[in-house]
Amino acid sequence: MRIVAQNLSERIYALVRERIVSGAFPADGTLRQDALAAELGVSKIPLREAMVRLEQDGLLFSQANRGYFVRPLNPAEAEEVYALRLKIEPEAVGLAATRADDADRRAAKLALDALHEASGGDKSQVGRLNREFHMSLVRPVQRPITVQIVERLNLISERYVGKHLEPAGRDDRAQQEHAAMYDLWADGQSEQVAALMHEHIANTLADLRKQFEAGPAPAPIPAVPA
Repeated sequence: MRIVAQNLSERIYALVRERIVSGAFPADGTLRQDALAAELGVSKIPLREAMVRLEQDGLLFSQANRGYFVRPLNPAEAEEVYALRLKIEPEAVGLAATRADDADRRAAKLALDALHEASGGDKSQVGRLNREFHMSLVRPVQRPITVQIVERLNLISERYVGKHLEPAGRDDRAQQEHAAMYDLWADGQSEQVAALMHEHIANTLADLRKQFEAGPAPAPIPAVPA
């Protein structure tokens, strides 16, 4: 019975997470657990388990006696997350390029192809598939703690990826950069792919800064749980 409950919680987590990342649930909006449980046809126990995980991912925050809320996008969070990615991810990708085997290269190519396909179709999947592609370049680094940290940062980045791709033309640029990174990485060109990854992340942060400056002042957000 416990296995079934865990599987159900996992499915609920994936469904609610997709809705948050795609913007179906508005920022600062309350997630009404009773209504959501009724809609999904589940009890509140697996739903609450999923909510706890989503709070750990940095997508929700909770308030005593009020429930869970969608964390708004915020420039301070973007600055912190992308600054950390700049410090860790390019070096990890460069080292992984020297350690990747044929299976790793096939997995990365599949992730790249899936991302490109979604970019021309189902935009709601782009954030998740962008994370999968980035992580496919990191995992062969054979440093478990580094992989965990980079994945956590990419999880938090997912909604910022969606915001970054809002202006016309960003999809095409991102696809070109991803394809170029894959080619360098698959060819084992460590320094070159690390430099391109650094440029890729830095350009995204610069674009996000401009978008936030052009928009309304954001509300402060709670810290992401440790």
